[in-house]
Amino acid sequence: MRIPPWLRVKLPRDKGFACTSSLLRDLDLNTVCQGARCPNTWECFSRSVAMFLILGCECTRNCAFCNINPGKQLPPDPDEPRRLAEGSARLGLKHVVITSVTRDDLPDGGAAHFAATIQAVKSRRPDCTVEVLIPDFQGDADALATVLAARPDVLNHNVETVPRLYPSIRPQADYAQSLELLRRVAASGAGIPAKSGLMVGLGETDEELREVVRDMKNAGCSMITIGQYMRPSRLHPPVERYMPPEEFNALAAFGRSIGVGKMFCAPLVRSSYHAAEMAADPQE
Repeated sequence: MRIPPWLRVKLPRDKGFACTSSLLRDLDLNTVCQGARCPNTWECFSRSVAMFLILGCECTRNCAFCNINPGKQLPPDPDEPRRLAEGSARLGLKHVVITSVTRDDLPDGGAAHFAATIQAVKSRRPDCTVEVLIPDFQGDADALATVLAARPDVLNHNVETVPRLYPSIRPQADYAQSLELLRRVAASGAGIPAKSGLMVGLGETDEELREVVRDMKNAGCSMITIGQYMRPSRLHPPVERYMPPEEFNALAAFGRSIGVGKMFCAPLVRSSYHAAEMAADPQE
């Protein structure tokens, strides 16, 4: 299918993109922006915004939608938290978003490394808020507790798609397990907002989308993102349809009508896109 006009991105013409790219290279930092071929990379890098990717560049899973490939995993780099905190400071970030590849090979799924990174950023940038986008840790409640104890300002875990499509799109994950993780965040008493998101365009129905929004709300999510799936390559599942902006608006209105605190729904929305603005008032 032809990419519709609302998904065509104009590339910026300033020097910010090159400066951000150079800094990330200098500090040997990875971003999901580049690894996942995010369509917003040019815009975000030009505004000195990046979604940091920790725990390597190779994943232990092979989700059909993702452009990050499985491969050989290396031990966590103990200096990575310090370098990421330094990168955040040099970029002048006020809101840092940190995610990772899924590390099912580690006993805690990488939770301790997440915690160390959160603490490093908060120590280097005390006025900075930190958002983490975590994997499911295979349902390990202790691993989740380790991350929560580091006091991120927002905890995100994406359900990604509707449960019917999990066998083909997210075969190594479990929809109920993801919802349970979100419930634990909301019920932890830590006052850390739970956030989640999903993609459209993989063959789901409108009712399935609304049902997932209901499930996320019932699990305690106060922030939900919904964006268009974009096929990273011909080896990935094809786009079944491109949802027009007005249908995203309708989904946002539905979420708000059932009590979701904040809905951010648009074709180019991704987990970290304008995350600082979303996190500024999660109960709006």
